Amino acid sequence: MISYTALTAGSGSLARTRCLFEESHMRRRTALVAALPLLLAAACGTAQKSASSASPTSSGQAAASAIKVTGEAGKKPTLTFPAGKPSLTSASVKVIEGQGTPAKDGDVLTANVTVYNWDGKENKAAGSDYDQGRAEFVSVSPQLPKALHEALVGAKPGGRVMAVVAKDNLSPEQVEQAKQQGQDFDTTSQVLVIDVVSAALKSVQGAAVDPGVDGVKLENPGGDKAPTLTTKTTEKAPKKLVVKTVIKGGGPEVKADQTVLAHYVGKIWGTDKQFDSSWERGQPATFALNQVVKGWAQGLTGVPVGSRVLLTIPPDLGYGKEGNAQGGIKGTDTLVFVVDVLGAA
Repeated sequence: MISYTALTAGSGSLARTRCLFEESHMRRRTALVAALPLLLAAACGTAQKSASSASPTSSGQAAASAIKVTGEAGKKPTLTFPAGKPSLTSASVKVIEGQGTPAKDGDVLTANVTVYNWDGKENKAAGSDYDQGRAEFVSVSPQLPKALHEALVGAKPGGRVMAVVAKDNLSPEQVEQAKQQGQDFDTTSQVLVIDVVSAALKSVQGAAVDPGVDGVKLENPGGDKAPTLTTKTTEKAPKKLVVKTVIKGGGPEVKADQTVLAHYVGKIWGTDKQFDSSWERGQPATFALNQVVKGWAQGLTGVPVGSRVLLTIPPDLGYGKEGNAQGGIKGTDTLVFVVDVLGAA
């Protein structure tokens, strides 16, 4: 899976939040992370818009259109490049129309991404989600490189788009940082082919039920509004993991090796101290279930997409005896989460 947040590890609120849940700061090196360092950081809200936002020119569009993309949507594409030097002008191309609702800014798409390095010589494939056997989440944001953003806006499920990302769509800082990681945008471009599978949910919908956990109160206002969690209590915390469904979704069940897109709030049992909330940041977060604390991994595995669940996580399934100083969590604290599962990939 291609992890966009991996591009921003160690900076920004989302990266800091992820550290609260992940047992390890290691990230799986994937095709797009290796091929497009820093280009997608802005989609996570941790970078400013590129200094250069040049629109595709007619020459760049013609060069991009000369790339032959073969293979049906839903299967790994093959690219054949025109002879000669690569185009150093960004451009976007719609390859397959698709059906359904067109993507717009703020959407998070489930997609399969394939990346090529266009150097005019070998033009090698840098990697593909198809090789890993799973899709990924792609955020549609105007802070992406302009050609990539233009390719994604209007893309439909079942469709395929292509973006040529060149130096003209990058800031000097991005170009220099990419060069330090082995990608020289002075002489090459990156080509992304994106097969859109679906758009993730913006919120969960449905009738909410009381989770029935003594010591915990949960208000569910409905619609797109965040729930209100209260954990101020003198009741003793459960010694084992508790998973309660508040709203049952109708999507596929989350698998243990998937990455989850979720809104959540986390508090400490007994004190009502909140240590994190994606709702307050205004955007959902993504978490690989094999890289989070055991309580999250165990609690969310098997939960249908579109569900809201309440988790109470004892210390041994959270941060253990050491706790987490960054989050103000002691080694004896039981954690309480309300999690809306918006997608899994």
